[in-house]
Amino acid sequence: MTTRPRVQPAIFCLLLVCCTAAILPLPVRAQTEDVPAAAADSPEPAAAAGGMSAGGAQLSLRDLVRAGGLIGGIIMLLSVAMAALIFEHVLTIRRRALMPPGLAETVHGLLAARQAASAREACSQQPSFLSSVLEAGLMEIGLGYREIEKAMEDTATERAARLFRKTEYLSVIGTVAPMLGLLGTVWGMIQAFLEFETKANPQVAELAPGIYKALVTTLLGLGVAVPAIAGFAVFRNRIDELVAEASLLAEHVFADYRRALLSSSSRGNRQRKEAEADSRTPERDAT
Repeated sequence: MTTRPRVQPAIFCLLLVCCTAAILPLPVRAQTEDVPAAAADSPEPAAAAGGMSAGGAQLSLRDLVRAGGLIGGIIMLLSVAMAALIFEHVLTIRRRALMPPGLAETVHGLLAARQAASAREACSQQPSFLSSVLEAGLMEIGLGYREIEKAMEDTATERAARLFRKTEYLSVIGTVAPMLGLLGTVWGMIQAFLEFETKANPQVAELAPGIYKALVTTLLGLGVAVPAIAGFAVFRNRIDELVAEASLLAEHVFADYRRALLSSSSRGNRQRKEAEADSRTPERDAT
């Protein structure tokens, strides 16, 4: 029995790059523009912009989170949860974890030696997706191959559903994060315009700091959503691939046992037909 060659985990490297880009400080260069003479007379915009110089300022991730306020902090907590989920999925949703090397060969050899109890023990010693499917089939030994096949299919479906449900959290994060970012942006814009309206001699340039802070939450939300949605798609496809491969491998493990059952059944049918033919021969001789 052979398994498919291991796929190079380049896609996981891409995910790690995305996560790193979302976590490392993000330099942002503020563009300089000509300020109207009326705005130059008022120092309020520069002070409200949090110390941004006319030539530009470097904004780190800490500055962005601070500007994002409470909603920005919640989004960053979601980013930590996303990174932890991706790390856990990389470790658990892989061929070696779902199909331990050598397990299929061990169970196949024990089945050929008609040691079903030892085969079940070997499965219980290596908990995994494949061992659960094989153990379900081994529990039905003696009831026919149809029962074995049905037990393995039911177990594979149930275990695959568990894996799929585990990846749903990434989908939730990828959906909630940009919505929180949009909520923070709308709220920030409302506050910016309210503050602008209450000033005695408002200047258009005074809106810039408020709009900048309002847009920060959208940036943070999208920065979390992109790797979360990408990871969700990658891991679901990976589960589909590995579940199909493990199910096929389980069928190969029981292939010799199935052939033995079919051979025994056909031999029994042939012997029964021969016995019936022999029993009819004396009747014809008597007539």
